[in-house]
Amino acid sequence: MENYAVVLSIMAVMIGLSGLADKIKIAVPVVLLLGGMGIGFLPIMPELDLDPEIIMLLFLPPLLYDAAFNISFRTFRTHLNTISTLAIGLVFLTTVGIAVVAYYLIPGLTWPLAFVLGAILSATDAVAAIGITKGLGLTHKTLTILEGESLVNDASALIAYRFAVAAVTGIAFNFWNASLQFILVLGGGFLLGVLVTQILVFAIRFFRKNTLVIISLMVLMPFVTYLIAEHFHVSGVIAVVILGLGMSRLSRSRFPEHIKQQSRNFWDVVIFLLNGLIFLLIGLEFPYVLKRVPADQVWYFLGYAFVIAIVALVIRMLRVYSQQHTLQRAFLGKRKISKEALYDSKTSFILTWSGMRGIVSLAIALGLPIILDNGQAFPMRNEIIFLAIAVVLFSLIGQGLTLPWIIKRMDDKEETAVKNS
Repeated sequence: MENYAVVLSIMAVMIGLSGLADKIKIAVPVVLLLGGMGIGFLPIMPELDLDPEIIMLLFLPPLLYDAAFNISFRTFRTHLNTISTLAIGLVFLTTVGIAVVAYYLIPGLTWPLAFVLGAILSATDAVAAIGITKGLGLTHKTLTILEGESLVNDASALIAYRFAVAAVTGIAFNFWNASLQFILVLGGGFLLGVLVTQILVFAIRFFRKNTLVIISLMVLMPFVTYLIAEHFHVSGVIAVVILGLGMSRLSRSRFPEHIKQQSRNFWDVVIFLLNGLIFLLIGLEFPYVLKRVPADQVWYFLGYAFVIAIVALVIRMLRVYSQQHTLQRAFLGKRKISKEALYDSKTSFILTWSGMRGIVSLAIALGLPIILDNGQAFPMRNEIIFLAIAVVLFSLIGQGLTLPWIIKRMDDKEETAVKNS
């Protein structure tokens, strides 16, 4: 009964803070994070033991499915080059960059542990990007690249994380085996997503006159798809994203208007609750993680987290601007790059600043094994979790609070330039 009351209280706080954020015109995720941290420090607040597997299963499938369902498939395909570059290449580049900095910055951190930390923080978060950029007037192109990258890069980060944790346990790293496993995990997720989409299409046609059954199936299948994928050790993230993209295309051409409307109304409520809860939980978790780090080391580790957050941002900026120039050279060189795939410096800066860490970083950090196969404790587990959550908070609060101001300044400069020209 006590846990039930805590859950209801958290949901009530989340709804209230979400409404407050709308009133004071601050991004909802930022207000929820700060509110969660404040509530977490209250003495009466019981410690929350978050199960990372439950977090991944409860939050990831519906949020990824909804984001994929609402993305424009045509625009996604136009920017596939940029999306794949950021979602795969940038993830591994960020993993290596953070690992190198962390290894030389943090005393006692081994190379395998440094790569674990890098993998945890390598991916940006679709939920954060959508939640914080909502209502800021970003172009359709910018939103599609952000959402597309965040939908795919979770899979890359999870694979990098698996390899890094294996290295901590003493398993030798083999580049060719790792590359083959990476392809199999992504390819398997893709094929499973296609297969489940076809099964769902058949079921929808079979039950086409029963609206409630159709909507219920569409709610259930992201969870089922993710579970099946994880059972067969392929990418559940990619499988759910493919399912969302496939159902999006089907709904636009085949779904009657009343099914679209009822489904949209239901999903709006579900996504609102899940979005709010995940950011509030991240805030709530920080005080408890803080207690597990020695008091005399807290400020040092906050400093390390701040440096790592800056490093991740700089690596992202360099790669985003590099991709901008690569596309321009390819277009001028008359390669197969459409003009619509190009983007300008303003878009590059917004893409950089909107790349925030979130739910996946939190979940896989909390999912670090407690005991290794040899019976020893996982080294520096509490410190790595603390660093991961601190970097998430720095990126979400720092970038989230400043992003609206940055976009407004850029828009004002553009208007001034137009008037003076």
